[in-house]
Amino acid sequence: MPLSVLDLSPVPTGTKPSEALHETLELAKTAEAAGYHRFWLAEHHNIPSVASSTPEVMIAAVAGVTSTIRVGAGGIMLPNHSPLKVAETFRVLAGLHPGRIDLGLGRAPGTDQRTALALRRSREALAADDFPDQYAEMRAYAEGFPADHPFAPITAQPSDVPLPPVWILGSSTYGGQAAAILGTGFAYAGHFGTLDPTAVIAKYRELFQPSPEQREPHAILALAAIVAETEERAEQLALANALSILRLRSGRPGPMPSPEEAAAYPWSEGEKAAVEEWSGLVSVGTPDQVAADLGRRANKAGADELIITTSIHDPAERRHSYNLLAEAWGLKPR
Repeated sequence: MPLSVLDLSPVPTGTKPSEALHETLELAKTAEAAGYHRFWLAEHHNIPSVASSTPEVMIAAVAGVTSTIRVGAGGIMLPNHSPLKVAETFRVLAGLHPGRIDLGLGRAPGTDQRTALALRRSREALAADDFPDQYAEMRAYAEGFPADHPFAPITAQPSDVPLPPVWILGSSTYGGQAAAILGTGFAYAGHFGTLDPTAVIAKYRELFQPSPEQREPHAILALAAIVAETEERAEQLALANALSILRLRSGRPGPMPSPEEAAAYPWSEGEKAAVEEWSGLVSVGTPDQVAADLGRRANKAGADELIITTSIHDPAERRHSYNLLAEAWGLKPR
């Protein structure tokens, strides 16, 4: 089963956020050399622990320092953008890097409501739930509008390049159903989604309607993983990740804490219970333990691919985690 990377450019404590962007490039080179299939960049806004706010820029940068790995958005939050601009941007990327670009689309804002309002510029746009219409408009800029449509004279340039393969992202049943009806690939956010991915992916397959771009359903399952040489070190890294999630969900977001910060943090009983509840979303342990757990979860869900996100304070240790997993999974180094 192909294994890929989902990167958010995590910002560790004690570093400048811009350094996380350069570390993303280093991780991409590591992932390509290790044999990973795709390298996707997320879109998040106004989160101190995440520097990945502009995936289209990072896709261009990552594709520029790699040569074979597929690079894409995981994803572009379509309601935050003009459909024309998305079509233009990804045609340019596909023209620069033929056969290597993926376009993942989401309907969530990727941020809080205030920031979403700043992105979308009006409360009407914030309240709109017109993802299918936006998607149809985006495709039409590349494939053509009906002759009587007011936008019929508009074409996304460069016009000789098709849109990259499209994936619709989701953490609920909506994303899978939308992907099925529109005939695209589907990526389920199992690293934070609370639904059973088995049911969501099964429904996607059941409802799938072939499109000119995709004849068969294809499901990617996103999961979180932390791998280390020893179980003890993996648990230390996982506790730091849990502290970062706790701060974000309790309205106290900050940079990615170190294992030492997490060990010194005065955990309340309620916080410990919350961490215990979230721990099932992350595969933690030695390479063989994590590979076995990921394989079990992927097979149970009926996924065609896995894409892994790893949040670790030290960039070198994060790269090492991906390398350990790649070896245990049996990826063929490039």
